[in-house]
Amino acid sequence: MKEDVLEQIAEDWLQLHGYFTIHNVAFKPRKDSAEYVSQQDSVASDIDVLGIHPRRSGTDRVIAISCKSWQTGFDATSKLAELRGEKKNPKRETWKHFRELWVPKWSEAFVDAIEDKTGQREFTYRIAVTKLRGDRTAWGEDPTIMSNLRGCDIGFVTFEEMWTEIMAPNSSGSMKPAPSEIGRLAQLLKAAGLVRDTEADF
Repeated sequence: MKEDVLEQIAEDWLQLHGYFTIHNVAFKPRKDSAEYVSQQDSVASDIDVLGIHPRRSGTDRVIAISCKSWQTGFDATSKLAELRGEKKNPKRETWKHFRELWVPKWSEAFVDAIEDKTGQREFTYRIAVTKLRGDRTAWGEDPTIMSNLRGCDIGFVTFEEMWTEIMAPNSSGSMKPAPSEIGRLAQLLKAAGLVRDTEADF
């Protein structure tokens, strides 16, 4: 079982929609890059979940998901302001949480890693969050992000959105068993009547 529950739910959600998935795909800037700084760039980051759909084309064929399992939720407006330098983050510098979006050498490495696994450089990028506040559309319209992930579809998906689809019955009135242990447990809890249809806290 993977350690991060949100990653498991994200992977279940992609597989529900017909994607083949891999997770924890490592990437880091090339050492021969003019911008490479060993103290900052020697430790790899990773793509939490990467999905490839055999029957789709364009950006829908590949989905990369970055999971932010923050218990307080995610304020999209505030975090984007921190990235832009309009607001200070009192803790870790915000760009370090979003290297692939904000720093060109990391964006290049991110896209290269996806192309290596999928053969494609334009894809859908989703930040999976526990709960979302603020403007979810501004990230996909930000000039820096658009430049770094040129041609990609950028946005968010919430735990509630993924959960609702995973727990929804199919045309026969039953649920397709979730592939992960945590997803299957959630379905069994629902079947046993221990959680409501819309209850996400299990």
